[in-house]
Amino acid sequence: MKTAAIIVAAGSGIRAGGSVPKQFAPLAGRPMLAHSYAAMTSHPAIDTVLVVIGEGQEAMLRGALGDVDFVVGGASRRESVANGLAALEGVDRVLIHDAARPFLPHAVIDRLLEVLDAYEGAVPALPVSDTLVRFDGMMGDNVARDGLYRVQTPQAFVFGAIVAAHRAWPAGREATDDAQMVRDTGHEVTIVPGDAMLEKITHPADFAAAEARFGAQMRVRTATGYDVHRFAEGEALWLGGVNVPYSRGLSGHSDADVVLHAITDALLGTIGAGDIGMHFPPSDPKWRGAASAQFLQHAALLVTAEGGVIDFVDVTIICEAPKVGPHREAIRASIAGILGLKVSEVSVKATTTERLGFTGRGEGMAAQAVATVRVPAGS
Repeated sequence: MKTAAIIVAAGSGIRAGGSVPKQFAPLAGRPMLAHSYAAMTSHPAIDTVLVVIGEGQEAMLRGALGDVDFVVGGASRRESVANGLAALEGVDRVLIHDAARPFLPHAVIDRLLEVLDAYEGAVPALPVSDTLVRFDGMMGDNVARDGLYRVQTPQAFVFGAIVAAHRAWPAGREATDDAQMVRDTGHEVTIVPGDAMLEKITHPADFAAAEARFGAQMRVRTATGYDVHRFAEGEALWLGGVNVPYSRGLSGHSDADVVLHAITDALLGTIGAGDIGMHFPPSDPKWRGAASAQFLQHAALLVTAEGGVIDFVDVTIICEAPKVGPHREAIRASIAGILGLKVSEVSVKATTTERLGFTGRGEGMAAQAVATVRVPAGS
C-alpha cells in the first residue's frame, strides 16, 4: 500500500504574532514546520510527503525545508486539504497533519495506520481530564466529561474515503476537521491514543510551553567519528562536500570524503546505530563512487527518526597539504546545508602532525568529528 502525508502549513499565523507565519517561526532549533516534516519523511511506512502552503510562501518554504514537494492552498483549511489531495496520485492511505502540531511521535503514526485495515478513518485523541462547566455570565452546571476526547492530528484515512468526503461536502459549509467530513458522509472513524507532545501551537505563549515540553523530554548525547583515506593520483579531492583543487585526491570506495565520513560516524554514534560500513558496505558496488553527502543525510534522518535534534558538529581535518584555510567557510556551509543546520552550528578546524606519521609523510588525510545531539529521554 502506498501511504502519503499532507502537512497543512498554509495559515497566516496571525494569533501567534511574530514577523513570519508561525509554521515558519523558529522552535526548538529549527522552523516549526521542519519538525513534523522530518517526522513524516523519516517514518518507514510513509512513501511521500506533500506540504500545503499559502500563496506567496514559496521562499519561506525553501528556507525552512529546501526543495520539497508542495502545493498552494486555498482560502480555508478545507480548501487547502482538497488541493493537497488533488495533487496525489496512486495513493491508498493518507495522513493529514497540521504544521501547528510540530512534535509528532512515530508511535502515533504507527497506531493510526494499524487501524486503517478495519476503519476508513482514524484520529489521535486524548481524554478530557479537566472539569467542564457551562458559562452564561455566571458559572453553570458541570458537563459530564465521560466519553469526551480532545482530537489531534495527524488524521489518517483510506484515500478513497477522504477524497469522496471532500467531493460530497456542501459548498460554503466549513468543517472543523477532516474526520468530521468523513464521518458525516457515512464512513466509520475511530480513535487511537494521542500524545501530549502533539499540543497545538496557536498563541505566543504556546511557543514557550512547546519549548519546555520539548526540552523536558530531551537528553544530550555526544559521539565521535574518525576516518582515514590515502592519497591517489587521478582522483578528485572532496572535503565536506566541496571539491578542493589539489594535485591528488583521496582513494576510497565512495568519493572518499574523509570529512563527511567522520561526521556520519559521529552522528550514528549518538544513537548507537553502528558505523558507516554497516549502513553502506564497501563490498556493495552500489556505493562505488557515491557522493558521501547521501551517507550523512542518511545518518541525520536516523537521528530524526529517533526524535533527535542535531545541535552542533565539530570536525578537525588532519593533513600537511593542501591548506584547508582558504576552503574552510565553503566546507562549513556545505556541511550545514546537508544537515539543515546554521553555519554557526558547524565548526571546521585543521591541523598537522608536524610531519609525523602517514599524514605527516603526505600519504593521506584523516578527520576527527564530534557531534552533539538531543534525543528523547529513554531512547
